[in-house]
Amino acid sequence: MADGPRQRVAVFGAGYIGLVTGACFAELGHQVVVRDVNPDKIELLRSGDVPIYEPGLGDMIARNKERLTFTLDVREALDGAEVAYVCVDTPPSPSGDADLSRVWSVVQSLEGASHLRAVVMKSTVPVGTGTRVRAALDAAGLRHVGYAANPEFTAEGTAVRDFLHPDRIVIGSSEEATARLVEHLHRGVDGQVVMMDVLSAEMVKLASNALLATKISFINEIATVCEKTGADVGHVARAVGLDHRLGPHFLRPGIGWGGSCFPKDSEALRQLASNTGYHPPLLSAVIEVNNLQKRRAIQRLKDELGTLEGARVALLGMAFKPGTDDMREAPSTVLASRLLAEGSEVWCWDPLARPGQVQPWASAVRHASPQEALEGADAAIVVTEWPQLEEVDWVWAATAMRRPVLFDGRNLLDPARMRAAGFTYLSVGRP
Repeated sequence: MADGPRQRVAVFGAGYIGLVTGACFAELGHQVVVRDVNPDKIELLRSGDVPIYEPGLGDMIARNKERLTFTLDVREALDGAEVAYVCVDTPPSPSGDADLSRVWSVVQSLEGASHLRAVVMKSTVPVGTGTRVRAALDAAGLRHVGYAANPEFTAEGTAVRDFLHPDRIVIGSSEEATARLVEHLHRGVDGQVVMMDVLSAEMVKLASNALLATKISFINEIATVCEKTGADVGHVARAVGLDHRLGPHFLRPGIGWGGSCFPKDSEALRQLASNTGYHPPLLSAVIEVNNLQKRRAIQRLKDELGTLEGARVALLGMAFKPGTDDMREAPSTVLASRLLAEGSEVWCWDPLARPGQVQPWASAVRHASPQEALEGADAAIVVTEWPQLEEVDWVWAATAMRRPVLFDGRNLLDPARMRAAGFTYLSVGRP
């Protein structure tokens, strides 16, 4: 896809970010080896299967099989590699700080890889991590190896497109040669390159996700006020979004954000600030509003039904967003847990999600279609805005349910149509 010499890249981590990074670099013509510690995952990838659902990723991996390989062996990954990309998870620790144990495991495994030209951090890490990694590389005799922060801005469901056509490519490094090397790796990517210091690059990712989360919590709080006053948040959000200073993106009210980034990164930024002695009141409020949205949904059903004890509630959608199978920090998990705690029977449907036999899903009944989940239910909640839900025969559903009560947590459906179908229809911020 791009002109110029190709590089040999070692990618550590075969999760969402690592696989997309590795596949896209191979698509750009580089020779890529992806290394992971999970034998089952590597075996699947070697056999041509992709362990996650991401549109276009499987085809890209198959298309670049001559340039993209997978291994469990660190030495095999590093053999001849010029650049090592760190793409491992950094989940919250019990203290709320990011758990960097996987990052440090990768850094330690680089000892002796003197042929490397650069180590690049793609994982989301606290501000200041790069300084510590730089010191660790120096102590390991890799002072000549450059270091850069290259945060990712991909969204699940559109990750391949986001990588190849990003709004910006952020590169943080104190060494110009390293920054130029990372820039060269992205040659052929349609996006503006923005270079800066490592600390600022680390902050960009956290700040970006915190601002997006703020917009969502803000419109959810406006939606609550709309409910109290009779205003329609749909009209309000549409008109607000037409202001060029604000824009329409992330002004859709609902039951709150989830996934692998917003919850983790917002909490990580709050913890980072707290560790410096500063309590961030705005960010704390953003997180609190998001947490309350899911509990408000349960309370509104409870108010409508009188009690949730013994009620059968259908959760329509389980993944945190459509177009992905990811259940990390999914609102559905909180909803199912609260319903079970209230004594409800939980039925659920999702076309892709794979939560496994863990609570609360071990106590829920999974169905193959929305219709199956709705039949005999006392109430339903639209949790994920899957397009299949717009195709449901809601007139039939109203007669098939024991009580036709529906809380549309994504404002997916038309209120007039749902009420005409016979539903007691509740939504977010709409009269």
